[in-house]
Amino acid sequence: MFYIGVDLGTSAVKLLLMDSAGTIVNIVSREYPLYFPHPGWSEQKPEDWFSNTMEGIKELIADVDKSKVAGISFGGQMHGLVILDENDEVIRPAILWNDGRTVEETNYLNNVIGKDKLSQYTANIAFTGFTAPKILWVRNNEPENFARIRKIMLPKDYIAYKLSGVFCTDVSDASGMLIFDVKNRCWSKEMCDICGVKPEQLATVYESYEKVGCVLPEIADELGIPQTCIIAAGAGDNAAAAVGTGTVGDGKCNISLGTSGTIFISSDKFGVDKNNALHSFDHADGHYHLMGCMLSAASCNKWWMDEIIRTKEYTKEQENITKLGENNVFFLPYLMGERSPHNNPAARGTFIGLTMDTTREDMTQAVLEGVAFAIRDSFEVAKSLGIQIERTKICGGGAKSPLWRRMIANVLNIKVDRIESEEGPALGGAMLAAVACGEYATVQECADKLIKIKSVTEPDPALVKKYAARYELWHKLYPTLKPLYAEMEALQ
Repeated sequence: MFYIGVDLGTSAVKLLLMDSAGTIVNIVSREYPLYFPHPGWSEQKPEDWFSNTMEGIKELIADVDKSKVAGISFGGQMHGLVILDENDEVIRPAILWNDGRTVEETNYLNNVIGKDKLSQYTANIAFTGFTAPKILWVRNNEPENFARIRKIMLPKDYIAYKLSGVFCTDVSDASGMLIFDVKNRCWSKEMCDICGVKPEQLATVYESYEKVGCVLPEIADELGIPQTCIIAAGAGDNAAAAVGTGTVGDGKCNISLGTSGTIFISSDKFGVDKNNALHSFDHADGHYHLMGCMLSAASCNKWWMDEIIRTKEYTKEQENITKLGENNVFFLPYLMGERSPHNNPAARGTFIGLTMDTTREDMTQAVLEGVAFAIRDSFEVAKSLGIQIERTKICGGGAKSPLWRRMIANVLNIKVDRIESEEGPALGGAMLAAVACGEYATVQECADKLIKIKSVTEPDPALVKKYAARYELWHKLYPTLKPLYAEMEALQ
């Protein structure tokens, strides 16, 4: 049988076809526009998502036996607001995760409603990217549209609805809305009241691996697939990527060194740190996860290489970096501000420790180490909650660097596993579909059987000791500079 994973991203939808053995048969990608109607705004048309998904599926399965397409599921960009009217028509373009228009609403939630209450109701505090501030923005600025709302959806859930006719969401994606009770895996009545949301406007909540229905007859006919093809709820992109890297089960970890960086830690137990420095969300495996998100990771190295030293020879620039754990130059990777664990948009990238004998290699090393140290900040928060982590998967463009993997291993003092497939959310979606169809009994079983490790980087006790001392110094830099960042922002 075949299973389709739909990765609904910000720039494109990626579709992956997997067979019963976990072999990736085909991958198709289709781009769609991103709109910026005002500075700081970010929108897309849900209709573009669906049309490109349909055309992409047709291309994806063109050369296989379509009668064997058994299931479809999703990984999707989180936090976006999709609203439909009584005729199931999209009321306005979707407001996306990276939209910054909700500063006023976010401040209202954190400072008037209060972070303690938000954490009590949802296990999280408000960020401009979350869905609840977007709902409040529509209520405050587009009351006529707010009055027309009959259904509130997340991006991937619009695709699921169009394919199946079922108004659904999953626990992992709902966790990022700030109207969801993460601990109890249900909608928060208190947050719905605060946002003016009625229960009937919200979707039925499923576990990520659960069947929500089957494809509509007209969809089956258009695609040439059986009407018995199951639609599974799917997951938010990070949770789906975690499934696609085998990051399921208690104490499992995945680090993503993409444009932004994440550390994703799965747990059997619900937990919230006292400062809400990490996001506390439900996981696609039926349990929970903590996630730290840094806004600049591999993009720091790209900035340093492309804009400052003006080279595309990324690998060559790392060849002469040999004195690990001995660098006297430090870098704070806050080129776009920072989310986890500081939640400070005013933070800025900073070099410190430069001397007349500082070399090009020292600076490059500092950039790579600064990202590793920033990941450790979130890692330490997780450890403070009693979560024991012995190894991590690693993915994203930065994961291709053996030097960077070595730094991560020694800065965190854990083994770093690089896996064979790097398809992330799309593969995770296909795996969730396979579980929903009964191909595998659980997400854990599916991950154990399908995810293969390509290489392992072990920590070196001598380097671990050196990096521990350097991290203790690096860790003091942000609180020292924080007041200066605020003063710098005031001058702009």
